[in-house]
Amino acid sequence: MTSSTDQIIRRKLSDEVLARLERMIATGELKPGDELPSEGLLMERFGVGRATIREAMRSLGKIGLVSISRGERAKVLQLTANSIFRQVDVTARVMLSQSAGALEHLKSARIFFERGMAREATSKTTVDDITDLKEILHHQRGALGDSGKFISADRQFHTRIAQISRNPLFVAVSEAMVSWVMAYHTDMLVWPEKERFTLVEHERILDRLAAKDEEGADAEMLKHLERSWSLYTW
Repeated sequence: MTSSTDQIIRRKLSDEVLARLERMIATGELKPGDELPSEGLLMERFGVGRATIREAMRSLGKIGLVSISRGERAKVLQLTANSIFRQVDVTARVMLSQSAGALEHLKSARIFFERGMAREATSKTTVDDITDLKEILHHQRGALGDSGKFISADRQFHTRIAQISRNPLFVAVSEAMVSWVMAYHTDMLVWPEKERFTLVEHERILDRLAAKDEEGADAEMLKHLERSWSLYTW
């Protein structure tokens, strides 16, 4: 007797073409910057019609593997960690706007992640890293009263800590999380007294990083995020 798992599911032709084009990119047959073959050549190669090729190409564009401009051949994009997260940015923001539970999950995930970044930074930080972080805090201090510049410096501070890991995936995750978090209720973050709290907490985190104090950096980051999270309410 044949079970359901033995059955062969017939895919749409466009899905099969999409899979083959993805494979061509993954194997390096098509490299970043390369133009894809013309529709005519792809139709001949895969034995399908123009509509199938166009549907597969649209799917490639949606997932961020190629750029498609009117009147030009599609080009393979250079993928980076940041470009991958940009592909889900709009979807993530919609999900967060629709669900209080999703925002709470993001809060928990960011606390976990930022504490890990603080610990990672204590073992890898250099004099140049500390100098950069001090410069960011100097600009943030000078931005008191200017909500846009203050929030920008706040993002830079957390991103710069992630950069100490020398891991581009960590940096991309940090930038994405900060962006999603700050899309909500940021007006509550720019009251003067709360700005000063943030500055003091950042200075304490920086002190622990400079001292290469893993436990201390973790603890200061946790206090900072728990205090700031209380400002984000649904």
